[in-house]
Amino acid sequence: QVQLVESGGGLVQAGGSLRLSCAASGRTFSFLDMGWFRRAPGKEREFVGVIWTGGRTYYADSVKGRFTISRDNAKSMVYLQMNGLKPEDTAVYYCATLEAGSMVWYPSNYDYWGQGTQVTVSS
Repeated sequence: QVQLVESGGGLVQAGGSLRLSCAASGRTFSFLDMGWFRRAPGKEREFVGVIWTGGRTYYADSVKGRFTISRDNAKSMVYLQMNGLKPEDTAVYYCATLEAGSMVWYPSNYDYWGQGTQVTVSS
């Protein structure tokens, strides 16, 4: 079992920044590949990005160049730094653990999920 808790969401104006945090417990964090998803109102969950155990990252085109994922294995934390926020980034953001070797875009390939944190970007 892995427990994930996101924090750091809030209301920000377009062009602003937020950093989301995800605290993990229950398993050796350094062995976990970690992803971020988001769900906007009325839409399906959308892949945002992933960070593998070695630190390599991969992002959806919609956030590439604006969002950065990092991890601190000593603290069992993963972060999502969001810059240049746009109203269309408004969503509930979730962190999740990726099944080893799985395709990153599909929510069904993620085992454990946090409860989500709301990000609202005003225009």
